Amino acid sequence: MNEKARAHIVVSGRVHGVFFRAKTQEKAQQLGVTGWVKNLSEDRVEAVFEGEKPQVEQLVKWAKKGPSGAIVNDLDLSWEEYQGEFSNFEIR
Repeated sequence: MNEKARAHIVVSGRVHGVFFRAKTQEKAQQLGVTGWVKNLSEDRVEAVFEGEKPQVEQLVKWAKKGPSGAIVNDLDLSWEEYQGEFSNFEIR
């Protein structure tokens, strides 16, 4: 069985108005990752991903580029203790 992981990210750049949250949710659902994503002020998006470590790592890698139209200038990543608190992936 794979190791479980939790990643907390804050992405900055051109990430508002480019469907970043919707595409993140879509990608998370494809990978079987749970958690949430939300807009922050000043062109930033925050998200928490939980699931099997390879899938969480793949979603973090995807978020470094984001959907077409996005320009990611920075991604701040923190690995946290897996909590298993989510049953799906939601946009907040």
